[in-house]
Amino acid sequence: MTVRDGLLVLADGSTFEGELIGADPPGGVATGEVVFNTVLSGYQEVVSDPSYAGQVVTFTYPHIGNYGVNATDDESRRPSCRGVIVRELSRRRSNWRSTGDLDGYLRHHGLPGIAGVDTRRLTRRIRAAGALPGAFGDADEVTLEAAAVAEPGTDGRDLVAEVTCAEPYDVAAAGPGAGAGRRIVAYDFGIKRTILRHLRRLGDVTVVPASTPAADVLTRSPDGVFLANGPGDPAAVTYAVDAIRGLLGEVPVFGICLGHQLLATALGGTTHKLPFGHHGGNHPVRRLATGRVEITSQNHNYAVVDGSMGPDVEVTHVNLNDGVIEGVRCRPLRAFSVQYHPEAGPGPHDAAYLFGEFADLIDGGGG
Repeated sequence: MTVRDGLLVLADGSTFEGELIGADPPGGVATGEVVFNTVLSGYQEVVSDPSYAGQVVTFTYPHIGNYGVNATDDESRRPSCRGVIVRELSRRRSNWRSTGDLDGYLRHHGLPGIAGVDTRRLTRRIRAAGALPGAFGDADEVTLEAAAVAEPGTDGRDLVAEVTCAEPYDVAAAGPGAGAGRRIVAYDFGIKRTILRHLRRLGDVTVVPASTPAADVLTRSPDGVFLANGPGDPAAVTYAVDAIRGLLGEVPVFGICLGHQLLATALGGTTHKLPFGHHGGNHPVRRLATGRVEITSQNHNYAVVDGSMGPDVEVTHVNLNDGVIEGVRCRPLRAFSVQYHPEAGPGPHDAAYLFGEFADLIDGGGG
């Protein structure tokens, strides 16, 4: 791998030296909102998660790429993030599943990156100042700072439109429970392949674009509707909120991550941006009904404002680190959601039971 010196500059002027990896960014400069993720493994799933559209992902774990990459671990057809920042990119890969290396993967997908960065200092800066726009490349510091300042970030932007599917498509049921005959419609706000693997165990799945009206979904006579994860500011995806309002009370609804925020908005709630978000695979969440603590996978910059929803909506889960709402349920409308990722990919599987709760709700056993 040829070493190419580069710089990372944040919008506040903070500068970090490094070595450019992956593809050459257009015009020699890559920009995006810089966030950090604390996973120890699963870097390929993180990079290919559509929820990172508009963002540059910093990995806090110091060694990235040491077990290579393979096609099975991709969460989407191609990465949607703007770039990758690591402390040290492994020069060698070692795993029986590996079919390539991370640098080659980045090049193949046209994704730029920068290695050799002091990611500990960078993470501390993001924690102190919040998620900041940044720019990296082989340009000079003045050029990079100007590009970082000009980067709009994710506030008020509909990034879902960049990652949703163009046309509906079907995923046939497979695995345990596949013969139950359930018909599920899944809204693609940036849906991950691991989520589809879970849903297809419940029944046949039809994935529809994010802009699909409620009336079009109801003509498919679904037994349940799933609201997927996705990128950006939920307040900018007003068309999805309108659709969800048209579905509530008509069919059971289950949402994850952005789907959770959109469901809460449809139930009268509001959202706000967290200082640096939750990105990682080790977030403790308390399930209020049982007191049990689940270790969860998370990836979001926005959260539901406590107390903003109607009286029929109950909070079901809370984050033990900062008290953020992690789950809600509206029994009269047969709808529930969680802020985190029960499908993992990557992360722990403590919350996989939620897909079973969705099946029970469809079958009339939940509420």
